Parts: sequence; structure tokens; C-alpha cells
Amino acid sequence: MSFDLVLFGGTGDLAWRKLMPALFQAFRHGSLPEGGRIIGVARDDLSDDAYRELIQSRFKAVEGAKRPSPEEFKEFASMLHYLRMDLSKPHDYARLAELLKARNADTVVMYLATAPALFTAVVEQIAAASLNTPNTRMVLEKPLGHDLKSNRAINDAVQRVLSENQIFRIDHYLGKPSVQNLFAMRFGNALFEPIWRREHVANIQITIAEDLGVEKRGSFYDQTGALRDMVQNHALQLVCAIGMEPPINSHADAIRDEKLKVLRSLKPWTAEEIGLHAVRGQYATGTAYGERVVGYREEPGVDAESKTETFVALRTEIANWRWAGVPIYIRTGKRLASRDARIEVNFRPAPHAIFRLPAGNANKLVINLQPKDGLELHLLAQAQDKRQKSGVRVTPPLAPVQLDLDFDKRFGAERVGAYERLLLDVIDGRLNLFVRRDEQEEAWRWVEPLLDAWSSDGTPRPYAAGNWGPSASSAMIARDGFAWGEEQ
Repeated sequence: MSFDLVLFGGTGDLAWRKLMPALFQAFRHGSLPEGGRIIGVARDDLSDDAYRELIQSRFKAVEGAKRPSPEEFKEFASMLHYLRMDLSKPHDYARLAELLKARNADTVVMYLATAPALFTAVVEQIAAASLNTPNTRMVLEKPLGHDLKSNRAINDAVQRVLSENQIFRIDHYLGKPSVQNLFAMRFGNALFEPIWRREHVANIQITIAEDLGVEKRGSFYDQTGALRDMVQNHALQLVCAIGMEPPINSHADAIRDEKLKVLRSLKPWTAEEIGLHAVRGQYATGTAYGERVVGYREEPGVDAESKTETFVALRTEIANWRWAGVPIYIRTGKRLASRDARIEVNFRPAPHAIFRLPAGNANKLVINLQPKDGLELHLLAQAQDKRQKSGVRVTPPLAPVQLDLDFDKRFGAERVGAYERLLLDVIDGRLNLFVRRDEQEEAWRWVEPLLDAWSSDGTPRPYAAGNWGPSASSAMIARDGFAWGEEQ
């Protein structure tokens, strides 16, 4: 199958940091279809060879095992081409149309790795150049819009020129191997399903923590914030994966129908709920990697009086028969104590204790997303009490133990990265791991009361870089008698 992948923003950060390494890994693994062409599109004045040299230089920043040898890159580079385009000029789209029609590939993928504000204009120009053919597929990066209204405007513009099954709204968390195994664990095994419900689950915690600051994305991030950047998409997709009912089959719409039900079941926000169950913070000067780092407002490109949040902690519930009354805690932030993304499913204690139990939550399932990738099952086992005397009968103590499945160690080189998986799915036309329009709108609808409240609210709570966020986050979860994983 021949394909053309047109990468709008072909010299941008996302292209060289994520997309090109993923495409190379697919090429190295032999999973990228033969007869493919990758066309970088940007305003830079580059030839094909100059573009290949640029991409090769960027690969030096890729971790060693994923870095191509000179021979590998030479072979991969034969697929790389470049077209200088000003995305505001119709004539440049006509040049793109000539380039694509001369080859007439079986599939044409348009990947919009540009600023979201350009999406509508690019889509309209693609249609004006008659590039919206039945074999065209379009990938839209997040955040898709700034709120519900702008999200609808972008989707309306795209759906005027392409059908829903040609639109791939990407959320790279859905391509993570650990998230794939969450679906496999739930729906490929009978072990957990009977206890995956309110009678057995005490609470669910989702953490997406970054130890880095905003790096060179200060101006972009200051217009976005943690709620839009991480919660509206990544975190809510994880809530769906945890909370959804088993789909009737593995088809894309069957899966997305069940995810939509979860989003529609999330407890709505009221002014009282926002005051009690929503915490926003902003990192201040602190320590990271043993060095002093600046606060958010001192970062390049950030307003010195910025009220943008770099940390969010929320408490919500899925108001349905399976999950009623089970609190779900979400937190995400930058410049936190460590880079750590995980889901913790904390189970209720045994209803009648006949052993001496250790303090803290004994039974939980931890789904590690990054940097580890795997599952941990925390249990209790009987420990040897050296104080026990012969002839004296005492209640034996229990000690915490865990079963640890590391997917990287188990599957090794067979592992496929998130963007690699998703790019191959786009080329093959598989929509299972992409977000449908009604899902996305429902997610925006749920976060919008928070956006409205925080737009008129005061400054986010400060927290020192290198910590786990404002103390109000711990107080929020403590009101229910629980604690975050690292505090247990």
C-alpha cells in the first residue's frame, strides 16, 4: 500500500521530537508500509537534502537505542521530502496538490502538527485545493480548541470537508503500551471484572506528574494551562479507560460509545463543588535535580503577572450503578517531585480482620504509565514474627508484598511506542485509539465550569518547584479519609 504523509509543521518541535523518531522506529521494525513518502511542510526555505540533514541532526537528541545508524538513516531518509509552504497562501496548496496528484498514493495522511489556531484555515485551504478526497485522512493534535465553542468551530470546519471516519483526533496517551494493557487486563481477562465496582473499590487516583517546567513552551503554555493541556484530554481518557463498561466488541465505535457514557456520567460541577474539590496551583522557585530553578512567572515567554495554573487536583465521581460513591482523584502538574504517571485502584479492606494489619492501604492495583510501564498488585502476606514464643498463641502479623509486572522487561524490543502505534493506525485507517467528536465535546463541557470559575478567580496557590503541589491537594483527599500514594 502506497501512502503520502504530509506533515504540516514539519520543522517544528513535535515533528522532530516525537513524530520523526516514531516513524523511524516503525521503519526499523518493518511495520511502515513500503512505498511510503513523508513530506515535511513548513515556511523554512529548505531543499529535500537540507531537510534530511536537519532531521538527522535532530536524531542526536534521541535516546541511544532509538538513534539510527548512518546506514539506517540513509535508507530512511529516502522517504523524506520537503515542500516550502506559507499556510496562508492558496497558491502553495496548489503546489502541494500537484506534488500529491503526480504520485496518486493509495492513502494521503494530513498531519496538522501546527498551532491549533491554524487548523480551520488549513482545512479550508485543503478543500479549496481539492485535496479532501475519499482517500484523505487528517490527524488533529490536541488541544483542539480553547473551550467548547472553539472546539465545535474547528470540528464544524473539518466536518464540512471530511467525514468523521477520515478524522483522527489524536491523544498519544491512548497509544501508550500501558494503556493498551489496561484494556487487555480489563476485557481480556475475567480476574478483575467481578471486583471492578463500588462494592470493592475504595477510590481511584490518577497522577500525571512532570518534573520539568514549561521549557521553551512558555508563551504557548501561558495561554493554555494544566487543565486544558492535560486534564481535558489525557486524564479524562484515562478515567474512561478505567470506568467504562465492557464494549460489545473491539470495533472503534463500540469502544467510543462506552467511553462517551463515562464522560456523560461524570458528576457535574457546581460552585460549591469547585470550592471543595478543585485545586489549582502554580510553581514558584524551588529545587529540581539538586539545582535551584526559577518559578513559573520567571520562565521565558510567561507573563510576569500570570494566573495560569501549572497544577490541578480534582475530585470527581462517575454517577452510575457501577461506580456511585467511589471518589476519583485526578492530579497533574509541572515541576513536581518526580516524573511519574500512574493509576492507582485502591480496594476496600477485608470486612472482618482476623490478622494484625499494617497501617495504610494494603490492597491496590497500580498501572504504571511512565517512566515505568507495567502493573503492580499490592497484597498482604503472612510475615514471620520473631517475637513469638513457643507455646504462646498470638495473632500472626501480615506484611505488604507486591507482584510486579514490568512490560519493558517482559516484551523488550517488541514494545511499540505511543506515536508509532498511532501513526501506523492512521495509515491503516484504524480509529479505535482516536477520539470521536462527541467524546471531545463532552470532555470540554465537563471542564468548562472550571474554566469559567478560574477565569474570574484569583491567583493559583503557589507551590515550591520539586514538591507534590499545594498542600490543599492533600487536604482535599484527606477529607475523604484517604491520601495520595506517596503519602500512604
